[in-house]
Amino acid sequence: MKFYLVDDDKNIRKILKLIIEERNIGEVVGSYGNPEDAIEDLSVSSVDIVIVDLLMPNMDGIAFIKKAAEIDPSLAFVMISQVSSKDMISEAYENGIEFYIQKPINSIEVESVLKKVKDSLNLKRTVATVQNLFNNSLGSKDTTAPSEKTWLPKLKTVLQKLGIIGEIGSKDIITLIEYIIEKNRNIENVTLNELCSKFTDNPKSMEQRIRRAANTGMINLANLGIEDYSNDIFLEFATNLYNFEQVRKEMDYIRGKSTKHGNVKIRNFLNSLVLYVQN
Repeated sequence: MKFYLVDDDKNIRKILKLIIEERNIGEVVGSYGNPEDAIEDLSVSSVDIVIVDLLMPNMDGIAFIKKAAEIDPSLAFVMISQVSSKDMISEAYENGIEFYIQKPINSIEVESVLKKVKDSLNLKRTVATVQNLFNNSLGSKDTTAPSEKTWLPKLKTVLQKLGIIGEIGSKDIITLIEYIIEKNRNIENVTLNELCSKFTDNPKSMEQRIRRAANTGMINLANLGIEDYSNDIFLEFATNLYNFEQVRKEMDYIRGKSTKHGNVKIRNFLNSLVLYVQN
């Protein structure tokens, strides 16, 4: 994994480079103190993850991310800063960062966060690859997955962390995930109602239970994020299982800043769950 460092403090860049390379997290392929120079260099560099300071002269970290994302939309961003304002941190997440690390630098935290970003980026790439395979294999014969359900304990752990293992809809979610995995199904062009009709004579009720459970999971994550943006469960699932923009909308609703709830696209949620528990 290739990292790029942007911070006007050269000592911070040295520390980050040392952590990344000595702990075998990845390779630092670029390092700049001037964000404008970094933007120019990024346009001709091959980079996976950019670590950028929030407060820099000439161009702040959020403006930098916007410009860098235009150059390469596939880039993942980690922001570092001494700023502890929840509003500023929220704005950073809204503009596409994966994680936020607060200064002073803690090597254990940096290592943990960067490994999570790597895992998240690899998961997204796997999702894209699997989706392409699904699209290319439409019309082909079904293949049967191994009978051993090695994914099931992981799925139950995820549902437990989301706070929905006790929901009636969690059993329905497990049923659908089992069907998708065991039958190697592509559900992109199938409605949730059609999926549910394979297991019940009342698919609408099953669909409603699943929607309630998935939505409850998002609400629980939103509350965790409000309490602590650095909460491990929030960081793990707000982007890997849900659309972060929708989680943020739910956070704004809970705070009383908006009259609109976040929403969950169930097929995306199910697909993300499948990929997560299989990796």
